[in-house]
Amino acid sequence: MERTLVLVKPDAVQRGLSGDIISRLEGTGLKLVALKMLQMDREMAERHYSIHRGKPFFEGLVQFITSSPLVAAVFEGPKAVEIVRKVMGETDPAQAAPGTIRGDLALGMRRNVVHGSDSVENSEQEISLFFSPEEVLSYERHGERWIIES
Repeated sequence: MERTLVLVKPDAVQRGLSGDIISRLEGTGLKLVALKMLQMDREMAERHYSIHRGKPFFEGLVQFITSSPLVAAVFEGPKAVEIVRKVMGETDPAQAAPGTIRGDLALGMRRNVVHGSDSVENSEQEISLFFSPEEVLSYERHGERWIIES
């Protein structure tokens, strides 16, 4: 079963959109297996965005993601990374389809309300940055047979 990290970014938290974003993702049938609110510090932000180090927008990313609390979550299910990416929509909200999180809620490229892992490999690394193994739960949902085909 695939897992993916989702961050409800500071702009979404400040605008009171955390519940809506989590709800939209749960509505896909993915299972929420970890959730917490935190204030990211600079060191953690630099590790999270290390792939962008040296790029002109790196400092802006770090400043934004550390500017206010965020909500970190882990979702689990078949094709979890792909499903979350589709529900989030394009990174640029102007290009995101209506009905996607960014298409409906985001205001700009940097203030695009949500982050989701871009691959299974990256999701494992990102999840371990935000959650200890004990914080990511395994459990059975009673309605799972109605959600996931075997």
